Amino acid sequence: MAERIRSLSPAITRTSEKSPVFLLMVTGQIESAEFPEYDGLYCNYSFVYGQDWTVLSGVSEGITQTANRNRSSEVSFVWNYPIDVSFKTTNPHGWPQMVISVYGNNTLGRDEVR
Repeated sequence: MAERIRSLSPAITRTSEKSPVFLLMVTGQIESAEFPEYDGLYCNYSFVYGQDWTVLSGVSEGITQTANRNRSSEVSFVWNYPIDVSFKTTNPHGWPQMVISVYGNNTLGRDEVR
């Protein structure tokens, strides 16, 4: 499994509030993946983070569209799913981590992790 996450760039900004806080902005996209033995796959992503972290704007979890394998290219699946989320915290403990899972339907039509 080879996933490509293009231009996922965190930016840290200090605010002018009285309590020491900082912001983390994450922008980018889930571009594509290679799964030569499967077809009809989609990605599910979410951010996991500590108790001090809050989402200021954007969406911290999402599901891409279902993509079919591209037989004429080396890249099997193309999603180009945008990610844009901002976090706020007073403590860097529990730094946000992105969890990506890829799913497809099995022979019974049920979702299955690939």
